[in-house]
Amino acid sequence: MTTAREIMKTGVQCIQENQSMLDAARMMRDLGVGSLPICGQDDRLHGIITDRDIVLRCVAEGRDPASMLATEMAGHLHWVDANDDLSHVLRTMEENQIRRIPVIEKHRLVGMVSEADIARHLDEGQIAEFVERVYAR
Repeated sequence: MTTAREIMKTGVQCIQENQSMLDAARMMRDLGVGSLPICGQDDRLHGIITDRDIVLRCVAEGRDPASMLATEMAGHLHWVDANDDLSHVLRTMEENQIRRIPVIEKHRLVGMVSEADIARHLDEGQIAEFVERVYAR
């Protein structure tokens, strides 16, 4: 049984909830990623922000990325436990149509699973099914 721990990327960097969308955009650029977990003062996961969130929920609405805080982006959060099996990770991502999901262990962020991580562990038919379900709108 393949677990989330086995396919996740570790060393994930968080944006703090009191940092701006401008900070988030720069961090994403510098790290070469399309999303960042939002962490609070309690060092716990409070949300996740994507490059798409910055464009649609900040810039496109005429808000100032330098003054809009990451905490304003924290919405409903989906996550998986590090010991969850690959089928649970797939199901969670498919049901919620999300392309990246945080991995938690003992209430702490330990990694992130992306669609690329998933693809490396599926055959072509499974990849096609996953993509169809995640991107179906």
